[in-house]
Amino acid sequence: MSGLGAAIRLRQAGITDFVVLERFHDVGGTWRDNRYPGAACDVPGHLYAYSFAPAPRWRSTLPKAEEIHTYLRDCVTDFGLEPHLRLNSPVDEARWDGTEMRWHIQAAGRRYLSRFLITATGLLSEPHVPELPGLGTFRGAVLHTARWDDTCDFDGKRVALIGTGASAVQCVPHLAASAAALDVYQRSPPWVLPRLQRPVTATERSLYRRSPVLRRLVRTAVYWLRESWLLCFAGPVHRAVSTCVAGLARAHMRRQIPERDLRRRLTPAYPLGCKRVLLSNDYYPALRRAGVELVTDPISEITDSSVVTRAGTARPADVIVLATGFRVDRPAIARRIVGQGRRRLSDAWSDGMAADRNIMVAGFPNMFLLLGPNSGLGHASLTLLLEAQLDYVLDCLARMSRRGLAQVEVLPETQRAYTARLHQYVQRTLWLPHLCRSWYLDPRNGHNTAVWPRSVRSYRAMTRRFSFDGHRVHTQDR
Repeated sequence: MSGLGAAIRLRQAGITDFVVLERFHDVGGTWRDNRYPGAACDVPGHLYAYSFAPAPRWRSTLPKAEEIHTYLRDCVTDFGLEPHLRLNSPVDEARWDGTEMRWHIQAAGRRYLSRFLITATGLLSEPHVPELPGLGTFRGAVLHTARWDDTCDFDGKRVALIGTGASAVQCVPHLAASAAALDVYQRSPPWVLPRLQRPVTATERSLYRRSPVLRRLVRTAVYWLRESWLLCFAGPVHRAVSTCVAGLARAHMRRQIPERDLRRRLTPAYPLGCKRVLLSNDYYPALRRAGVELVTDPISEITDSSVVTRAGTARPADVIVLATGFRVDRPAIARRIVGQGRRRLSDAWSDGMAADRNIMVAGFPNMFLLLGPNSGLGHASLTLLLEAQLDYVLDCLARMSRRGLAQVEVLPETQRAYTARLHQYVQRTLWLPHLCRSWYLDPRNGHNTAVWPRSVRSYRAMTRRFSFDGHRVHTQDR
């Protein structure tokens, strides 16, 4: 979504000399990869689309994965992006040449020379495979929810699902309906709220297609509604609001799970909002189905045909499904980007990811990150932060062009000052290591490097205009 958004905005700005390097066979990113049964968005469709490419055809208020994938494919056609796409082109290395002031990029056996480099690899692109002893010896199929195998047949199989995060909550009901037995291995329970969704009627879709004003009004209303959700996670009253919303989550659980012991094992011991809050109406009922067991005893090892827990219980399995999320703190692309002084981005981030305004990194000239560090949102749609970042990048390029500049680089002290302010903001949130362990936090230092800790409005204000203050610039002749 971020790469295609950048391509569309570049073309709209009259910039056509660019390529989009995509490592897989198709566009779509997260919504191409996550094809597990039940995959869908938790953000209202009106907000989960580019503002410059409305999606009036959503058939559900919370769109399914295949709908979003189709929308992104349509954007490629509608905005004429095909000539710019280079599919099946994983980047092997992108290296900055300070003499030429160019990026040298190698991808799928081809070389590219570029003035600017935009990384748009997303927050959730590298599946996290847990280091479970014996996993490699398992004789059955092993699937990660982000690398789904559509040919895998679950009918009559004994399935072990590891993890109880967002993807697990969505696919458990489907697996429970087809598998002969389903064991759900839980490390810590999530907070789950009702999933408030409904079909979008044909009349509504027709009105949205015909009336851009109506679309904007609904999008604006949804935007401010989701902005208000920040009260659960950050600000002066977030703990009180979080406690109130946790009461709603408990009531939701009581309505769906009458068994007191099961409710006890499904009740989180951390504040609502410390980890991602999930939405589901069918996860809890699925856990009560015959043949489904919630396992809270930690896994000690995997054998060739079973999952063994710390208590010594071995549960047979024909298929293992890893619903274990992504490696957010160590993006693979960082190992392949080499900046000034031959320093890799992964080395620059050895103590944790950091970027000025979440977009530019000191020591890496003419490089812009989209959905980089602290670009996730716990309360709204990431498309909002993405579009703010695109505005910032396009403004930078336009100002460089007007001043005849060939190179721009954020200064280390500028980046450090921004990171320090960011950490201060985080202290006023629920995303802190002493409250819970989550993928929002970098395990190396305990810092939140994934989620933006303030409102979308504040981020848009901060990135509305690019300034050369705090940056080092060069003309072509130096």
